[in-house]
Amino acid sequence: MPPSLILLPGWGLGSAPLVPLAEALAGHFQVHIEALPAFEPADIEHCLAALDEALPRSAWLAGWSLGGMLAALLAARRGADCPGLLTLASNARFTASEAWPTAMPAATFAAFREAYELNPAATLKRFAMLCSQGAADARGLSRRLLAQADGADSLAGLELLAALDTRQALQSFVGPQLHLFATDDALVPVAAAAAIERLQPAAEVRRVDGASHALVVEQVSELAAVIARFVEART
Repeated sequence: MPPSLILLPGWGLGSAPLVPLAEALAGHFQVHIEALPAFEPADIEHCLAALDEALPRSAWLAGWSLGGMLAALLAARRGADCPGLLTLASNARFTASEAWPTAMPAATFAAFREAYELNPAATLKRFAMLCSQGAADARGLSRRLLAQADGADSLAGLELLAALDTRQALQSFVGPQLHLFATDDALVPVAAAAAIERLQPAAEVRRVDGASHALVVEQVSELAAVIARFVEART
């Protein structure tokens, strides 16, 4: 029986961006996209408990952006019950701190949060553009992401994103880890790849050339091939 793989989406755009990747991986795994639970303001324990209850214990955990951060925390929570962790354009911290500077400046995030609170629809449109920035067809990709958006684009989700810190989880999880970063990502700096390598030397970290934050839509075949090789070598 093929291994089970759970994909967790990012903030704001829902599960649709992960559908092409799930379809590309279906020949290798039993793939399921799990929608993120309803967020409570900065209540990570509630979110993790909901995911832990909903997801099979023997599944590889994978996620895009916020979903990758949640997958990392859940993998560390499950320990030996999780066979492996995959993250896609996902940082250990989404907002920068003195101890983790390779992330979005806190002031930039605060301005985005304020804009979302004032005008969610316009800010979500801007978010789709930022996800696509660096892609070969950034405008087309942005329109596609926005047209398919079905996600929990909530203020509580943004606050959770700002609060998350997965550094300890990445260090403590002893199972195989693969972290993929996009070289032209406008939301997660590619310099975070080197920081993750230093944080967890046992992990495999790769940079996807010429890709935006929306690499899960932009480079589906390439990602599916890398993920399949990595998991199949470890199962």
